[in-house]
Amino acid sequence: MLYRVFPSEPGAGPSDEGGPLHVARWKQGWSRHDGVDLYGALYASRTPVSAVAELVKRYRGAELGPEHLVASGGRRYCLARIDDGGLTALLDLDDPRELAARGLRPSRVATRKREVTQATARNLFGEGHDGFEWWSTLEASWINVTLFAERSASRLRVVDAPVPLTLDHRDLVAAADALGIDVSS
Repeated sequence: MLYRVFPSEPGAGPSDEGGPLHVARWKQGWSRHDGVDLYGALYASRTPVSAVAELVKRYRGAELGPEHLVASGGRRYCLARIDDGGLTALLDLDDPRELAARGLRPSRVATRKREVTQATARNLFGEGHDGFEWWSTLEASWINVTLFAERSASRLRVVDAPVPLTLDHRDLVAAADALGIDVSS
């Protein structure tokens, strides 16, 4: 199962703009595994708290308020649960054997240097994978997933209606607590 936080557009289909499987390629290029000229990077997590933490991490040292749960254009951030059982070629970069087979070191997978992480993703795309799993730089026990949207989105299924994030949502509370973020009431 995967979890993804996204700016929701009421009535949007799963792959439509504002849907949980949509990748806004025009906004990509600066994130960890982006490869705009080759693929859309669809970012998700194996746990809902990790997906939420990726959204709220920028508020460490600040107070998180309801206004931070709304994207530009007024779209509410929602949490989607996605069945990834249809994927067949997902590489696990948390497996030392997979790292060794590619000559990768953990420090190169988790670095903040985008030229390094984007090159790794491009190489994995070239190998034909649907995407790959890797550990979160926020908490190593949280597993994040980067999917190559054009290869994988048609084999994903949104399980339930996405849930709008609120300040008292249990996964937001847990993410804020793990990251030391104050939540306003």
